[in-house]
Amino acid sequence: MNPRLLLLVTSDPRTSARPAEAIRIAAGVGTWKKTDVTLYLQGSAVLALGEWVDELVDEDNFTRYLPIVGEFGRPIYVQRGAKELANLGETTHAFEEIDGTRLAELAAQSNYVLRF
Repeated sequence: MNPRLLLLVTSDPRTSARPAEAIRIAAGVGTWKKTDVTLYLQGSAVLALGEWVDELVDEDNFTRYLPIVGEFGRPIYVQRGAKELANLGETTHAFEEIDGTRLAELAAQSNYVLRF
């Protein structure tokens, strides 16, 4: 069984390069298929899934690497009820809204948890 990595992204992609870097890392590590990578976006970080990523810091990382993360066979998880979800516009990335309890379960099932 492969180790599990949970990437928690809480930084605002409009002002920080950390969300773009987290997604680049998720795509790179997950492509090896030696680690099961799960991506969780909280608060403003959900904007990475939106239609207008050209307004975000390091926008090319979102357009280049999010499709790769979407191919891992698991959804991209987002904070249930995040107010930024209303501002996504059209998104081509499948995602699933989860609450804090489900996030805690994912963290408990993970061997590694990284926060960006």
